[in-house]
Amino acid sequence: MSSIYRKSMLMVEKVVPKKFLPFWNHPAGPKTVFFWAPTVKGGLVIAGISDLARPADKLSMPQTISLASSGFIWSRNSLVIIPKNYYLFCVNLFVGTTQLYQLVRAFRYQQSLKDGDSKAT
Repeated sequence: MSSIYRKSMLMVEKVVPKKFLPFWNHPAGPKTVFFWAPTVKGGLVIAGISDLARPADKLSMPQTISLASSGFIWSRNSLVIIPKNYYLFCVNLFVGTTQLYQLVRAFRYQQSLKDGDSKAT
């Protein structure tokens, strides 16, 4: 599989414009997993943004906590690894931020239920 990937990258490299070659050959560029992993992880950002339309009672707090903490932890790690991967940093920061917002929404909803129960008694 890796030989197929290398051959396909060599064919694509022939059509890459010269002004994009520094980006193409960067240690965290499109020829490496350091580029494609955050690109795919961007799907979590899209899912988090689409969940903004979801009612707060349908949000899973354990899942939200897990995604938020993972986003912030990996944001830090993306600046520690070599090569520094600012693209991965941004994606993880957005994952953490969107999930933190969702966590606040879910927490407020849970608190409103508790407040409603205490007022009813």
